[in-house]
Amino acid sequence: MNSSKWIWRITASVSVIVTIVLLVGFIYAIQDINSPQAAPSSATPSAPAQNEGDTVVNTPESAPEKDAEARVLPPLPEQLKVTAIGDSLAKGTGDNTGSGFVRRSIQLLNDNGRQSELLNNLAINGLTTEALLPKLEEKGIQYALQQADLILLSIGGNDLFKGSGLLENAQAGEVELDPKQFMEAVPQATERLKQILEQIRVINPEARVVYIGLYHPFEDLKELLLPGNIAVSTWNHAAQQVVNRDPNMMMVPTFDLFQGKLDVYLSSDHFHPNGNGYQAIAERIAQGIL
Repeated sequence: MNSSKWIWRITASVSVIVTIVLLVGFIYAIQDINSPQAAPSSATPSAPAQNEGDTVVNTPESAPEKDAEARVLPPLPEQLKVTAIGDSLAKGTGDNTGSGFVRRSIQLLNDNGRQSELLNNLAINGLTTEALLPKLEEKGIQYALQQADLILLSIGGNDLFKGSGLLENAQAGEVELDPKQFMEAVPQATERLKQILEQIRVINPEARVVYIGLYHPFEDLKELLLPGNIAVSTWNHAAQQVVNRDPNMMMVPTFDLFQGKLDVYLSSDHFHPNGNGYQAIAERIAQGIL
């Protein structure tokens, strides 16, 4: 029994470390975009003088770091046309103002001098990755995405929480859950997320695609803290790997925003953000774009 507890503690620690790594990577990426480092001078420090008879070894110059250059996101137009797609978070469910992170982020962009307008919000409550994929074949959806310079995507929460039955059980006051239920949904759902992002890129080859990472809305329930952290961190890590393949995509982490602040950032349904929670997400989205 003690060994089992230690395994869970180690696994939980790993999940937290993964989240921190993703967040640090996001922050450094934003800093690199906003304040790129100057290229190193072509002049190199003088090597120590060679004595007669010393053997001089000519070392080849290092190849340019193409991977680092590829992760610098291309510039966006001065005037942004925004389309949102995905689940109830993209729709703004739980926000009494109805703004959600979509309208709030657009407002922040405008407040900071980046003219932005919302063309379409295609989000649907309860949408899963499985349900979103066929919608991307619809002509109306494709047209709305093609008109956008910036596409905001939120998807996956229903796959992880609703698919496992956790959302219904937790809201009914039943918190018993086999941790395997969480993890069972991850492999297939993350594969569908990969297909969704790839399909969006085919539909619109030029737009900046911003994927909103998942948070753990039930971390305040002791029985769900560890399995939820593991599942959400696994999902976010897989999503980040997919996003990293495209030079004009970025992932906005939210796990750390809600960690320890559920009473401040969640609405009364204990799942969706409230106005404060959506504002925190919007500020991070705006930070990544400005």
